[in-house]
Amino acid sequence: MRDRIILQRIAIYAYHGVLAEEERIGQRFYVSLDCRLDLAEVGRTDSLLNGVSYADLARIATEIATERRFRTIEALAETIAGELLAGFARLEAVTVRIEKPGAPVPAILDGILVEITRQRAT
Repeated sequence: MRDRIILQRIAIYAYHGVLAEEERIGQRFYVSLDCRLDLAEVGRTDSLLNGVSYADLARIATEIATERRFRTIEALAETIAGELLAGFARLEAVTVRIEKPGAPVPAILDGILVEITRQRAT
């Protein structure tokens, strides 16, 4: 599917990580979603009833990231992808990117990120 809804870099403050400081102090994360679905019907009808609400996608990703705690951003990404696919029947696949710009690693870098793609089981 070539049609996509993309939400770029939803800013979130959360408490994910393996270090005690990450759990206590928290840090900034960015969540991006690349959702694949057929947008032809919503384009023809101009009705959200035939599509997926951007606000709902952002809300669910934000709730998962802020209301749950994960040791790894891989697990966070996996959970978001699974919940979006389960909650939106129109989604065929979703790519979730989690950026952790303040990751405590002994290197000079802009950040760490993981990106996963999951498809609806057929």
